[in-house]
Amino acid sequence: MTVDFLVLGAGMAGAAAGYFLAERGRVLILEREDQPGYHATGRSAALYTEAYGNEAIRALTVASGRFFRAPPPGFAEVPLLRPRGLLMTAPAADEARFEAAIALGRRFVPRLRRLSRAEALALCPVLREDRLGHAFLEPDAMDMDVHAIHQGFLAGVRARGGRVLTGAAPQAIAREGGLWRVDTAQGSFAAPVLVNAAGAWADEVAAAAGVAPIGIVPMRRTVLIVPAPPDLAVDAWPMVGDVAESFYFKPESGKLLISPADATPLPPQDVQPDELDIAIAIERITAATRLEIRRVERRWAGLRSFARDKTLVIGPEPSAPGFVWMAGQGGYGIQTAPAAGAALAALAAGEPLPAELAALGITPAQLLPDRLRGAP
Repeated sequence: MTVDFLVLGAGMAGAAAGYFLAERGRVLILEREDQPGYHATGRSAALYTEAYGNEAIRALTVASGRFFRAPPPGFAEVPLLRPRGLLMTAPAADEARFEAAIALGRRFVPRLRRLSRAEALALCPVLREDRLGHAFLEPDAMDMDVHAIHQGFLAGVRARGGRVLTGAAPQAIAREGGLWRVDTAQGSFAAPVLVNAAGAWADEVAAAAGVAPIGIVPMRRTVLIVPAPPDLAVDAWPMVGDVAESFYFKPESGKLLISPADATPLPPQDVQPDELDIAIAIERITAATRLEIRRVERRWAGLRSFARDKTLVIGPEPSAPGFVWMAGQGGYGIQTAPAAGAALAALAAGEPLPAELAALGITPAQLLPDRLRGAP
């Protein structure tokens, strides 16, 4: 079977890429697992924040917010974003890092505002006052409906004539006669353009295609669900974290989702939580708050895959015609998905970036894999 675009990976990156590519031709998404989004997409903390990541990430996030707030007709039956807010804290001694964070945050979030200790405690009364030296609020941070976003992209691929095939791990990848051929247990497929949206496996896919890896590093992130205090109504709390990125927590269906914000490099795998990280999560949360965590109801881990500059890698590989990267989503893949997918489709077709991305200061040089080929 020959199509115009083969996409390897049906997680959020591949789904978004396929959605926008399907406006330009026939798309087939090949997913190695039996369900799309099994690894990183389905294990996200699901917060949309414009005050997270470097400037390129924040610009992609802002552009994506426009899509999330007003998606195309029929994209989803539920709102993609719901109000949450993000409260970032720091101890008194961490003033320099706090001031740097608030200055960078205001570049894209003019409504971000500094809080007094009393204001922060009013939003989240379990914070320990002796650890609360500084705080700011991003009032427009939102919970994301990850499932609705992901399914919206996949449904959009199908509605535009594309296909999504699961259980189709690549067994061999080769370029022959101007086409990329991918052999899988489900058959062989070919296209002039091959999009590498394989997440933690992106460098392995590149190597199988004869393309030099670019240094994508998968990192484990641990998440727990614990009971909320029975005497407190937590649903209106914002997500709370610290500027040193050593913990975060947020309400989740009447309970609390907590994480030690770990980032442990690992080979690509079906990652599971480590007992030490679970203990660290509980220790960090109880040190920063008055929460008493006696029971963990659920635990999981996911792999967040980063390029060395913590920016997404999007666009054609100069050494291999028709090979296109969609990798390095890190912890930003869901909140940047619409803009990243639109950028991928444009760059894969040899077009300029969409005007709204260019207006936010995004350039191809910030996204293309060429930037990673030189010295660190």
